[in-house]
Amino acid sequence: MRIAFLVLVTAVFALPAPSVPAADPPAKLRIIVFGAHPDDAELKAGGTAAKFAKLGHEVKLVSVTNGDIGHWKEAGGPLARRRLAEVQKADKILGAACEVLDIHDGELEPNLENRKKITRLIREWKADIVIAHRPWDYHPDHRYVGVLVQDAAYMVAVPHFCPDTPPLKANPVFLYSSDNFVKPYRFKADIVVGLDNVIETKFDALHELESQTYEGGALGSEEQFRLVPKGDAERKKWFREKHYWAKRDADVANKYRDELVAYYGPEKGKRMKYAEAFEVCEYGRQVNTAQIKKLFPFYE
Repeated sequence: MRIAFLVLVTAVFALPAPSVPAADPPAKLRIIVFGAHPDDAELKAGGTAAKFAKLGHEVKLVSVTNGDIGHWKEAGGPLARRRLAEVQKADKILGAACEVLDIHDGELEPNLENRKKITRLIREWKADIVIAHRPWDYHPDHRYVGVLVQDAAYMVAVPHFCPDTPPLKANPVFLYSSDNFVKPYRFKADIVVGLDNVIETKFDALHELESQTYEGGALGSEEQFRLVPKGDAERKKWFREKHYWAKRDADVANKYRDELVAYYGPEKGKRMKYAEAFEVCEYGRQVNTAQIKKLFPFYE
């Protein structure tokens, strides 16, 4: 009898969390995107942010560190202030709210204090969709943003965790932005958003991130900077034709062409030139294709 009871208890505790059917999303969606530095959210999800904002939804882009060592020549408070000003301009172009946390670049830790910060930000925004890095990446800040957001995926609905902030009534959909890393497993494109109608808006936003776009960020150099045109129009042209950031979304579209066709149909999907892709995190709310199309109202 005791053995049978233990087997039953073990079986119960081994069961996955119950899946609650998702209600229709609200008319005005609320999206929050977390990037490690003042450029990551814009680069990985800036086009999708612009599409949501264009339709009247509320979007917020959060830089979890202040980027204060993200330049080969500058550092400290002056660089943090410069990057804050840059990302504020960029997010205004995208139509998104902007926040930069005062955590030193390169020093983000996946601890309880920061888990609470992320949880509170998601709750305060009343998010329907949360986007972040995957928790494996070349940069420790990127990895730990992924870990922190992943750890918040359950806690945002727990009433007695951070009781000073009201818990969310429904768990958001948590998404990872795309990358090319293969260990422990490759990125899976569950959602692919075509950007052709907002790509110039995204490029204009990235243009404002001068310390990264034109000066090369942490791994740039004086020699590289000399190759960049100085005039505004010349820089924009150079960026669109030469910069690897400008090619990123074209590579995503080509890599996930089949998914674009599945979401947009053969005629539109085959001709789209730019896209961003996202993977559904299994720790947040789970959604099927029909629910994805309601949460991402771009698939006419």
